[in-house]
Amino acid sequence: MTTRLLDQPWARRLDAYERLIRLDKPVGFMLLMWPTLWGLWIASLGAPDWRLVGIFVLGTILMRSAGCALNDWADRDFDGAVKRTAQRPLAAGEIAPWEALAVAAFCALAAAMLLIPLEWSARLWALPALAIAALYPFTKRFFAVPQAFLGLAFSMGIPMAFAAVQGSVPPVAGWLVLANFFWVMAFDTEYAMVDRDDDVKTGIRTSALFFGRFDVAAVAASYILFLGLMAWIGLQLGAGMYYFIGLGLALVLAIHHLWQIRSREREACFAAFRGNNLLGLCVFAGVALDYAVRLKAWPQWYS
Repeated sequence: MTTRLLDQPWARRLDAYERLIRLDKPVGFMLLMWPTLWGLWIASLGAPDWRLVGIFVLGTILMRSAGCALNDWADRDFDGAVKRTAQRPLAAGEIAPWEALAVAAFCALAAAMLLIPLEWSARLWALPALAIAALYPFTKRFFAVPQAFLGLAFSMGIPMAFAAVQGSVPPVAGWLVLANFFWVMAFDTEYAMVDRDDDVKTGIRTSALFFGRFDVAAVAASYILFLGLMAWIGLQLGAGMYYFIGLGLALVLAIHHLWQIRSREREACFAAFRGNNLLGLCVFAGVALDYAVRLKAWPQWYS
């Protein structure tokens, strides 16, 4: 918003809500969106209904927004002591805790409304997805590797996509969930490396602290497992050249990220984390182009 608009109390409040749900930082929802789209394209053999694409993209934005608001409420006593999060609206006192909960509830309810046109099986998968997303912000207090919970939360769009298209969740969806789990472990460990010093002071638990001096090795192992599983899935699906070109580009980016985080410098680790958006796009482009070229399949409107 412009400076003049922000002089108005209502505009400052809206701006605070926008930053609360991270609409000013779209990388987060895109990291959640890419695996959902991988699942949607594979489930529909490259020809998803455009309406389903819209539902899942909007649902991803809303659920990520709800998760951010709930996360900030859960971390309200810690964020002020962390350099990267000290200026978040709740930590900075721009909004009250009840407002963060209200925004989270509103976004979650709006996301639930999007489930109405979907198959019942897809609606049922939304229940564990919601439960895991709600639990994640609190795992940082008692679980050594909370990124594992985030890996599950960021993967639930995959079975939902298969259920929405096919009415069931086949084994390939489970393999995709596992592959994506390791990708999330990789990029969120990079993210945790940014706040390592602050997290030691606040007592927050993260994978970066758990792995200690082996953090870079853990990220490397996670990337290897992710890309290896995606390659295996491609072979099982009979994928063509473009699928594997996408994975090849993702491999190049993963190696670049490992080079960036080798020094464990805060800004370099954050840059590596953000670079995963392009990595996810490369995998999606490979999947979509493979179906488009090999099967002449494109998204379309179904009657």
